[in-house]
Amino acid sequence: MTKLFLVRHGQSQWNLENRFTGWKDVDITELSKQEAKQTGEMLKEEKIDIAFTSKLIRAQHTLKIILSETGKTDIPININEALNERSYGTLEGLSKTKTAKKYGADQVHIWRRSFNIAPPGGESLKNTYDRVIPYFENFVKPQLQQHKNVLIVAHGNSLRALIMYLEHLSPEEILQREIATGEPLTYSLDNQMNIIKLGKKYLSFY
Repeated sequence: MTKLFLVRHGQSQWNLENRFTGWKDVDITELSKQEAKQTGEMLKEEKIDIAFTSKLIRAQHTLKIILSETGKTDIPININEALNERSYGTLEGLSKTKTAKKYGADQVHIWRRSFNIAPPGGESLKNTYDRVIPYFENFVKPQLQQHKNVLIVAHGNSLRALIMYLEHLSPEEILQREIATGEPLTYSLDNQMNIIKLGKKYLSFY
């Protein structure tokens, strides 16, 4: 048995400003720095052998704080854009409120919550799934199969894609999942990536 810890970064500055973020490299707020410290406290007694995160500073900064709190700053860290948040294309940087007024709340809801439909110039959740899962299978899964405990710090949608894969969820089911920030989602897995035990908490996301 091995453990996989999934952590979603907390509020970024653009989350606070209610703007579409996506691939824009925006850091976390002071509130989220404190939340990351609390996450580190939760993981302090856990064995963590290796960590993975995205190329975006808000995930990397969250991981750095967590590892500092756990005292595990010497473990290998793998950074790859495959774990990035989904791209929101031309919407990135725009106010969500103003965008809803311009295009209509229903259209914006479709862009944000549809599995297959992407915002202009951006990615759908399916597009995100199609880059996250091959990376997981090629780079993360082999570590788990070597009985290493793995920490992944990433984003709401890249983690939703991974949760969909691990829990064998349908597009309709994953769209109902809202992932909490600040609390690790812990999977105990066998070598075939079957879930033996799952500690989970789902809340609203930014």
